[in-house]
Amino acid sequence: MRVVIAEDAAVLRELLAQMLVERGHEVCATVGDADALRAAVAEHRPDVTVVDIRMPPSHTDEGLRAAIDIRREHPGTGVLLFSQYVETKYATRLLSDGSAGVGYLLKDRVANVAEFTDALARVAGGGTALDPEVVTQLAGASRRAAELTPLTARERQVLSLMAEGRSNAAIAQTLVVSAGTVEKHVAAVFDKLGLPASHDANRRVLAVLRYLRG
Repeated sequence: MRVVIAEDAAVLRELLAQMLVERGHEVCATVGDADALRAAVAEHRPDVTVVDIRMPPSHTDEGLRAAIDIRREHPGTGVLLFSQYVETKYATRLLSDGSAGVGYLLKDRVANVAEFTDALARVAGGGTALDPEVVTQLAGASRRAAELTPLTARERQVLSLMAEGRSNAAIAQTLVVSAGTVEKHVAAVFDKLGLPASHDANRRVLAVLRYLRG
């Protein structure tokens, strides 16, 4: 993968870069503020960018606003938001346009290198990668949503794991069931949410977004 890293903490920024380079990825640029991030993405056109939500000068939502701009101006570039805490309003804003190729992880996940790089690869490939804690908080209201009422408890569980960006095989392993059983649950979710097969829409992403917004 070709990656741009935007993180205002220099030590963490360089740690991320070193970790990715050691695993064979190309770090095109490492920057410490949102303006530099926009410029780096425009110059290098990376596969994915890691973006700290809170960056200078105000340390509020500069990174998020830059991420939204990148999704609009460079739709082929995946965006993985990075935060110390779960900030659900920011995750919702990034997901609000229905785009694939987005993710939101807590910084603690860096300690698990395989988990972090796997999430980054999913986002770069056009998928989603949401921290389980983010999913839990975003989906709290979803459990009461009318359109999700038809889903069984198991189907909701499968959809929740889909929201974390897990493949059918990974879901099967987590739930200790067969891949065929997971496929049947996923098909049932699509059917009950009214998501027919389409060449223009990613039903998996649409189902996840329906779940999170419910």
